[in-house]
Amino acid sequence: MTGGAGFIGSHYDRWLLANSDDTIVVYDALTYAGNLSTLRDVDDSPRYSFVHANICDPGALEAAMRGCDLVVHFAAESHVDRSIAGADDFIHTNCFGTSIVMDTARRCDVRRVLHVGTDEVYGSVAVGSSKEADPLEPRSPYSASKAGSDLIALSYHHTHGLDVVVTRCTNNFGAFQYPEKAIPLFTTNLLDGRPVPLYGDGLNERDWIHVDDHCAGVDLVLRRGVAGEIYNIGAGNETPNRTLVDKLLELVGRDESFVEYVPDRLGHDRRYSVDITKVTALGWTRQRTLDEALEQTVAWYRDNRWWWEPLKR
Repeated sequence: MTGGAGFIGSHYDRWLLANSDDTIVVYDALTYAGNLSTLRDVDDSPRYSFVHANICDPGALEAAMRGCDLVVHFAAESHVDRSIAGADDFIHTNCFGTSIVMDTARRCDVRRVLHVGTDEVYGSVAVGSSKEADPLEPRSPYSASKAGSDLIALSYHHTHGLDVVVTRCTNNFGAFQYPEKAIPLFTTNLLDGRPVPLYGDGLNERDWIHVDDHCAGVDLVLRRGVAGEIYNIGAGNETPNRTLVDKLLELVGRDESFVEYVPDRLGHDRRYSVDITKVTALGWTRQRTLDEALEQTVAWYRDNRWWWEPLKR
């Protein structure tokens, strides 16, 4: 599990230990968004081990991967605002790093690699929903680097015969998400009595999915997906950011005065939406409504200041 100490990766570690008999090796560079405290509830499991290293280090990666049957590649730089401020780390980790992961998997005779992508590679979708075969139109350095990483991963399938599957998921949220992302940032600000910074007119739409529903989809594609195929994962919760903020205001008990409109982000995509016909055909279904998942998430941040307060400082 590359990037297994990050937000989505750590949830999948937990999901896998609870729902399978697999033994997992978590491989993570522990950059600012990777945090071993996120995994402290599983670090005593005999089926879990941790390797502190970077995916761009071929020797360390091969030593960790040798003998593994499956690889799930979560490791990535993932924050759009940071990519706008400086793209170098995104290109290096997401493109070069993915190439190292795929080539190492090929040399280690790994049975299958699942590469975790994002719906942002499709660009802004005015109407309808993006299908897996649609053209890629990324509009930020982050999404461009992820589009490149998808193509690099799939090239190892077509050129070398490596069994690769790719998932592209919508916006995740849940416990243990680094508080630079929208929902934990908004929630923790409101809990601290601070305003919510809302880009532009607040009407940009995202499809929000609880991270555990995403993890179930990842595992299904890992076990049942067709080699060389791409699978969208989404919850059908396309929601304007302003509506999302209103839901959080109600859950935290704050009023309209806590909303602060700020200048829009450069290249801000208006709307994302994905067609999930392919992953649904494998047997995946969303288990949580947006309102249920938001309520659970806000409660977690309210009860677990020990985790996020040091990160915000």
